[in-house]
Formats: sequence, C-alpha cells, structure tokens
Amino acid sequence: MAIRKINPTSPGQRGMTKSDYQEITTSTPEKSLLKSLNKKAGRNNTGRITCRHKGGGVKRTYRVIDFKREKFGVSAEVKTIEYDPNRNVRISLCFYADGEKRYILTPEGLNVGDKIVSGPEAPVQTGNALPLELIPLGTFVHNIEMTPGRGGILVRAAGNSAQVMAKEGNYVTVKLPSGEMRMIRKECLATIGVLGNAEFKNLSIGKAGRKRYMGIRPTVRGVTMNPCDHPHGGGEGKTGPGGNPKTPWGKPALGYKTRKKGKASDKLIVRRRNKK
Repeated sequence: MAIRKINPTSPGQRGMTKSDYQEITTSTPEKSLLKSLNKKAGRNNTGRITCRHKGGGVKRTYRVIDFKREKFGVSAEVKTIEYDPNRNVRISLCFYADGEKRYILTPEGLNVGDKIVSGPEAPVQTGNALPLELIPLGTFVHNIEMTPGRGGILVRAAGNSAQVMAKEGNYVTVKLPSGEMRMIRKECLATIGVLGNAEFKNLSIGKAGRKRYMGIRPTVRGVTMNPCDHPHGGGEGKTGPGGNPKTPWGKPALGYKTRKKGKASDKLIVRRRNKK
C-alpha cells in the first residue's frame, strides 16, 4: 500500500491523505459471502445509548471472513484481493479445490495466484495456517486462536503480527503486538505472516466529514460544558478539570483500573504489555 496526497482544492482537502489501492484487484465482492449489516447507533436492546458518539455512516455489507481455517489439507488459490469496509486490512478471496469460496485476511507477500493450505501437514509459508506447536520459533504469525477450534481472535489488524517465542509442555509462548507475552495452547491455529496494509496508521483523516462516513459522531469536551452537564464544566474562562479527571458520571477517567480480577486467562500471561 502507498499513500497519496490530495490536492488542496479546499480547506477539507488540505492535508488529507488516502490509500492508492494499488493492491486491490477487483471492486466487486463475492455475493455468496455477503451479509446485511444493521446499524445499532451505539444503542442496546432497550434503545438506550450505551456507547456514545456512534451513529450514521455509510451503508455497508459484511464480508464473511474465514477465521477458523478448518479445511485441513485442501489447497486454495488466491483469486482476488479486495477492500473490506469493515476492517483496515485487505481480504483475499480464495477458491478451494473442492469448489468452495472463502475470504481470508491478506498478509504481506500474498498475491493473486498463490496457493494456501491449512492443517498440520501445511508447509511454513505466508498465508498457511498451522497449529502453534508446529511453527518454528521466531516466526511471525497472525489470526491466532485462544481456544482450539473457535477461530482466530488475536492479531487481526493491519500491519500487526505476533512472534512465536518459546514452547514448553502444552503451551506456546507468543509475543503480541502490545508487548504482552502470553501462553496459548499448542493446538491453537495461527496463520503465517505479517498482515498487510501497514501504512494505514499513517493516513490523515483531513476533515470531520470523513469521520462521519465511518459512523463516528462528534465528541464534546467536558471542560466546555456547564457544571450541571459534566464534572469538568463551569468556571470563569478556560479552566481545567479541577482535581482528578472524571467521566460524565463522576468515575475516575485516568489510571482507574477496570479489568475484572480473577479472569481464567490471567495465569497464562507471562509478561504484561508495555507501559506507554
């Protein structure tokens, strides 16, 4: 992926950057792998807003992605590389030898015409999915399972990868993109390679309207509100929070630990993620 600058024909265009989409080979998705996607606008089943600043956005359909990679021993050929509006990484449409079609996340170096396969017998090459116990130490992987057979739930964003660090007993130690070292069952599948579209993080949004296309509504700072609306509100002129920063409902906003204690997976964390 390369980034292209937009000509500054208006204040909104000035400073805006976009992807050049050179890696995209088709603009027409596979109809059999599309599902409707209903917007919730941040509301729960009773209609109350439980996640603020959501709503609107461009209508989109969901592409069904194969995160499980459970078709062991059946090779597939990459036919197209496509844009997915629901994620920041590109997706590849694969035609399996038995006639089935599936989408997978596209790692760097996977091109149209390449063959991929999953299972214990698969070679260690980009795009193939293998159990962690069969992946050599130091290999970069993505789409990692935490429960065998459930499907990959770790390392699925553009440009990300994890590294296989050690093997001991029934567990494999993996270094995640956050810096956290975690033990995962050796039977869990992981896909070889680093996810593509790594330049995504360098894009400049450029204007507020582009955020609205994504379904993200404006955020108003608490210090600009009245004291009846927010703990940071009020005061003469520009004033700070006046004490510890708080949420609109009076809870501590910085440094307040919200992780529930006693999670079953806590004991599998070898080293916590890096402090920022």
